[in-house]
Amino acid sequence: QVQLVESGGGLVQAGGSLRLSCAASGRTFSSYAMGWFRQAPGKEREFVAAINWSGGYTGYADSVKGRFTISRDNAKNTMYLQMNSLKPEDTAVYYCAARGGTTLRVGVREYDYWGQGTQVAVSS
Repeated sequence: QVQLVESGGGLVQAGGSLRLSCAASGRTFSSYAMGWFRQAPGKEREFVAAINWSGGYTGYADSVKGRFTISRDNAKNTMYLQMNSLKPEDTAVYYCAARGGTTLRVGVREYDYWGQGTQVAVSS
């Protein structure tokens, strides 16, 4: 089992940047593919970005492509989401997730472990 803790959320003006971190503990971090998801009030949780076990493959939702970058440091058991050019519609609770497999996936149901989430608010 793996435990996940997100950090780095906050309030930022439109056009600004934030860097989210997801610290993992438990079993070997590099055994898991990882992902970021977000959920805005009244909406379903949606895929944002994913990364395979080594960091060699990444995938993004169209809405964040070119603005967000996912990465991981297996030596530090940590995953990151660099968010640039933030927009008000990026406002949501952001969750990191891990799946027992090495390839990246985009479906919420394909992930086995979830963090508690970190709030990101973007003002216009």
